[in-house]
Amino acid sequence: MIFRRALLQELFINATAVFITLLAISITTLLIRLLGQAASGSLASEAVLAFLAFSALNYLPVLLSLTLFIAVLLTLTRCYRDNEMAVWFSAGQSLTAFIRPVLTVAAPVALVVAILSLFLSPWALQKQSIYRSQIESRDDVASVAPGVFKESKHADRVFFVESFAGEQNTVSNIFMQSTENQKQGVMFAQHGHQSITKNGDRFLVLLNGKRYEGLPGSAEFKIVEFERYAVRIDPYEAKLTAPSSKSLSSLDLIKNKSPVNTAELQWRLSLPLSVLLLALLAIPLSFVNPRAGRSLNLMLALVTYLVYSNCLSIAQGLVAQDKLAPVLGLWAVHAALAVLLWILFYQRLRVSPSLFARLRRAS
Repeated sequence: MIFRRALLQELFINATAVFITLLAISITTLLIRLLGQAASGSLASEAVLAFLAFSALNYLPVLLSLTLFIAVLLTLTRCYRDNEMAVWFSAGQSLTAFIRPVLTVAAPVALVVAILSLFLSPWALQKQSIYRSQIESRDDVASVAPGVFKESKHADRVFFVESFAGEQNTVSNIFMQSTENQKQGVMFAQHGHQSITKNGDRFLVLLNGKRYEGLPGSAEFKIVEFERYAVRIDPYEAKLTAPSSKSLSSLDLIKNKSPVNTAELQWRLSLPLSVLLLALLAIPLSFVNPRAGRSLNLMLALVTYLVYSNCLSIAQGLVAQDKLAPVLGLWAVHAALAVLLWILFYQRLRVSPSLFARLRRAS
């Protein structure tokens, strides 16, 4: 059928363009934030790409839901603006005729969002948490970034390395400030490298440098020149933290029915349902009144989406705090949107035929 084929083709083109745009914006924002963390030394530079992939996978369900909503809205708004709706209505097509082709596109997207929200996103967050723990458990020297002051995990030393020279474990122009026996020491060295003894102890070996040692506030300092100075690198074990509800698998959320886990499970189940509801909601919201501004419906759609999204977040928080019964929970927000959807369809079905009939008589 020409009607369905034309609508599906335009929906696919618009959805692809919107998804690429939203994904590019999200990736750029995440990358800037992660690069800032890497520049400050709070994140290892080699972990940026891994964290970017894990975070992007976590954001995909929301991006896909928003993509489909915008794509349906843009497609049908253009049809109203270019008077194609008058042609379809004149040919006997009702506004409800758009439900089937829209659901044809929305159903596979909802299935992908369900797989992402229930399985892949929790897996990505779990892997991200494990990777972060592995990075934090590395020794101090391994986490040093060139050109950045780095405090040791025991908070008793500060490192600064100008650059790596030659092999990865060899550094040049080293500054290190440490406190030992209530005495403050500052060392400068031209070169340095890591050394591992037979018993497994790690040392930072500084070559060709000076050490200044003394009590803070005192004018008496001891200056020592050295050709080789070894500083023991104390091992550090990252603190084990309990996994958050966001990183738990959906099966674990079902087994451990706490308010927080129940709220998280409802959120994951809500995402694919939101895809279908928002896609259908875009059909009546795309209506353009020729006598009103062309951007009025887009502003209304944006406000509706923001209110719906914020209400879901508020309901999730209330369920997690055990202030809202799980029976209501996020389902009450979906039910309210479904009622709004029915009301909008009812109004548009009453307005659209009479409106376009008047337009035909006027022409």
